[in-house]
Amino acid sequence: MASILVKEPLYQQLNGYLKQLIDSGECPIGGKFLTERQLCERFGVSRATSNKALSNLVSEGLLEFRKGVGTFVRGRALDYNLRALVSFTDKATAAGKRPGTEVLQFGTVLAKDVLDDVPQILQVEPAHQLFYMERLRLADGFPVILEKRYVVAAHCPNLTVEAVRGSLYKVWTEHYGLTIEGADERIRAVNARGADARALKLRDGAAGMLIQSVGYLAGRRPLWSERTLYRGDSYEFHNRLGSLQPEGYSRGEFLEVSDKAL
Repeated sequence: MASILVKEPLYQQLNGYLKQLIDSGECPIGGKFLTERQLCERFGVSRATSNKALSNLVSEGLLEFRKGVGTFVRGRALDYNLRALVSFTDKATAAGKRPGTEVLQFGTVLAKDVLDDVPQILQVEPAHQLFYMERLRLADGFPVILEKRYVVAAHCPNLTVEAVRGSLYKVWTEHYGLTIEGADERIRAVNARGADARALKLRDGAAGMLIQSVGYLAGRRPLWSERTLYRGDSYEFHNRLGSLQPEGYSRGEFLEVSDKAL
């Protein structure tokens, strides 16, 4: 039986060429991208094909459309490695993006005044102090992560708002001499709503990824508990799978990993 060759639609072929163009550096990140007319002339395609290809790259987060100005290169999505503890600051820098942090809230709270199960998760007594912070993580000035985190204050006394404007991972390991053992995480798809969506400059109901994380010091001592919302168009989640497991093998309802954007 003869094999059937399935050819990709023209706009998908054009998508591939444009991704190569972005990767080549010919159109630098932050710079203006080719117009529909320029794509038509360069690749010999119709205006409709050019429009569809550009729209796809905007939806993938590689390009950004600015009304009345044009289309600009945002670059590839940030890589979220599911198997390693990674600093957001380092990851953004490695991706050629300028990392930044906007501290929305920072202060201390007694464990007894926290209404959810955070005190139990962090294994603290009612009179113990916790740091609470909300941080907006930026890549090239664009918001990509909204983080709400509780930290056991006893492990990092006198933590300041200036310190949390950068990498917490670096502050904990270099300033406080802490050994971070890892983190347990649960990841699920959500729709960003209300103030969270506005902070990330998303339309209400836009796709996002919610990551609930508990981080540990050596000896499995809890250090932080957080709920972090990631823009769905700014991150790619990468993982490497092992060999095929026997039938009936299960790792639980949620994927538990050890990666956090600190």
